[in-house]
Amino acid sequence: MKSTTRGQFARAAAVIAAAVAVCPAPALAEEAVGADILIPKVAEFVPALIAFLVIWIVLAKLVWPQILEMMDKRQAKIQEDLDAAEKARQEAAESAKVYEQKILEAHQQADEIISKAKKEAEEERSAILAKAQKEASDVIAKAHGAVDSERHKAMIELSGSVVDLSVEIATKIIGNDLSADQQRKLAEKYLAEVGAPDGE
Repeated sequence: MKSTTRGQFARAAAVIAAAVAVCPAPALAEEAVGADILIPKVAEFVPALIAFLVIWIVLAKLVWPQILEMMDKRQAKIQEDLDAAEKARQEAAESAKVYEQKILEAHQQADEIISKAKKEAEEERSAILAKAQKEASDVIAKAHGAVDSERHKAMIELSGSVVDLSVEIATKIIGNDLSADQQRKLAEKYLAEVGAPDGE
């Protein structure tokens, strides 16, 4: 394509050169003075006009379409870049929204996990406290039962000792008028009467 353009440009230059050569040259002997210097002479104007038209036609046919095509391509490229940038900006905005949503969901899940862990820890603590209190109550109840059993046992032993001691004392005080069995029954009866108000 470059060779074709160069050939057309060479032909156009040849045409312009021929047109300039055909036109008569202005007389250099005459010098313009005053306002005549601003007004072009017909002999100068016609070749200049022809040369201008030829150059304009050559430019319009050969150069101007290429310039317009290049400008159109450049404009299309710029528009394509702008569209791609806008698309990338929209995708980035959508990605940012998605990431924000994921971060928000992660925070919510973390809060739920922490809340669940706190609830489970509180339930576990309550269960441990309840178990400890129950075990403590059982230990206290067993201790009370053991104390009561030991007290009852001690009372029985003490009662037996008191009865024996009372029998001995009664034997010494009363003499041998009562049998040992009668003295024991009498002492037990006395102890039962003495212990009755405490038992009630």
